[in-house]
Amino acid sequence: MRVFVIGASGGVGARVVAQAVARGHRVTAQSRTAGRIRAVPGVDVAAGRPDDARFLAARMRGHEAVVMSLGVDRRGPTTLFSDATRATIAAMRETGVRRLVAITGVGAGDTRGHGGWFYNRIVFPFVTRHRYADKDRQEALIERADLDWTLVRPAPFAARPGRGAWQAVLEVPHDLQLRAVTRDEVAAFVVECLETGGFLRCRPFIGRS
Repeated sequence: MRVFVIGASGGVGARVVAQAVARGHRVTAQSRTAGRIRAVPGVDVAAGRPDDARFLAARMRGHEAVVMSLGVDRRGPTTLFSDATRATIAAMRETGVRRLVAITGVGAGDTRGHGGWFYNRIVFPFVTRHRYADKDRQEALIERADLDWTLVRPAPFAARPGRGAWQAVLEVPHDLQLRAVTRDEVAAFVVECLETGGFLRCRPFIGRS
């Protein structure tokens, strides 16, 4: 299939691009900075802003699916996720693309407080809480859209796989803590969702306890 990846130069986005191409798909990789992505066989580069609906629609036409894998570096308030989501939904409606997989994370919706002690007590309140306020707005926009969406909520990222298999949870028990998942595992899950059409209109929370 042809997949449009928004945020393709980030840690997870780059892995989604690589794994999708390795599995025979063709990818258009969006980044705000042209030089951050190299055009290789199977990859077309689209340099432009993720919140520019006209730019997105012009490059999105002819694709079967969209992946949103945006990130921010600063700790303060942001509207990047919701602004880019509004633009993406508008572009998808204009071009007729229906499949959307958006990566948010632990801290969105009912996953808040379920990322393990260090994440819950240190990382979320001091580093990520502002971005998750906007990711909640992002998820609400996607949930209201007439699209075939999946919201992927990874546990805190780890450099290496932990022991045992990771899990995908749709209903979050009050005592569940998912403490780690690798970026490669998240990318593989996203590509599998695209290929199988699984987890439609679901919010899988993925990681290891």
